[in-house]
Amino acid sequence: MRFDRIAADPAVMAGKPCIKGTRVTVGTILGQLGAGRSTDQVLNDFPYIQKEDILQALMYAAYRSEEQEVALGV
Repeated sequence: MRFDRIAADPAVMAGKPCIKGTRVTVGTILGQLGAGRSTDQVLNDFPYIQKEDILQALMYAAYRSEEQEVALGV
């Protein structure tokens, strides 16, 4: 899956996934939505992101939640 709106740079927010070109983390967006704020409210809080950024943050979180760790034989 391609996430062209999400970036992880060790020099920005300690490498947490962020909306590209900002310091808004995926976790911040998820936390806002999880707390009951609407997409429009999040966009008002962070006017430099777009609705598509929020949607991609949700897709990224869903993708990451499906990852599975596989124990490697020693």
